[in-house]
Amino acid sequence: MSITKPGERKLQILQALAGMLENPKGEKITTAALAAKIDVSEATLYRHFASKAQMFEGLIEFIESSVFSLINQIGLDHKEGLVQVQNISLMLLSFAERNPGMTKVLIGDALVNEDPRLQQHMNQLIDRIELAFKQSLRLAVAHGGGMEKEVALRANLLISFILGRWQRYAKSGFKALPSENAIAQIALLL
Repeated sequence: MSITKPGERKLQILQALAGMLENPKGEKITTAALAAKIDVSEATLYRHFASKAQMFEGLIEFIESSVFSLINQIGLDHKEGLVQVQNISLMLLSFAERNPGMTKVLIGDALVNEDPRLQQHMNQLIDRIELAFKQSLRLAVAHGGGMEKEVALRANLLISFILGRWQRYAKSGFKALPSENAIAQIALLL
C-alpha cells in the first residue's frame, strides 16, 4: 500500500478529473467513474472534496491561478501594450492546447449539469481576462497605438476570438488546434 503525502491525493483526483474531460465523446463524469479511474473508493474522493462541484471548483482555481500568473509575467516581461495582447492571446490558446480537459471547463461544457455557481466563476474568469486585454490595449493607446474608444471593442473581440478557438478545439475532438494560424489572425484583430 502506497502512502501519499498531504495534498498529493487531492492533486491526483484533479488530474484524473481533467484527464477524463479529455474524452472527445463528452460522457458525464460520475464520482464512481472518477474513483475507479484512480483506484480509490468514492469515500476517499469525499475525504478530499465535499462534492463533485468542489472538484470542479479546484480545476477552475488551477486554471485561474495558472492563467493569471502567466498574464502577470507577460506584463512584467513586455512593456508594449500590443505585444502584451499578442502574448496573452497566444498563451491562452496554448494553454487550452496543452490542457484539452481544461478547455471543456473554460468553455463551460464540463459545467453544464453542475452547480450554476461554477459557470458564474468561469464567467468571472473570462471577464477578468477581458479586463487584462483592456489594460494592455490602454497601455498601447498611451504609447500612440490606437484610439481609446476602440479599447473595449477590441478587448471584447479578442476574448470572443479566444472563446471561439477554444470552442472549435473542444468540438473537433481536440483536432482543430487553437494555435493554428493564430499569430496572423491576432495581427488582423489588432
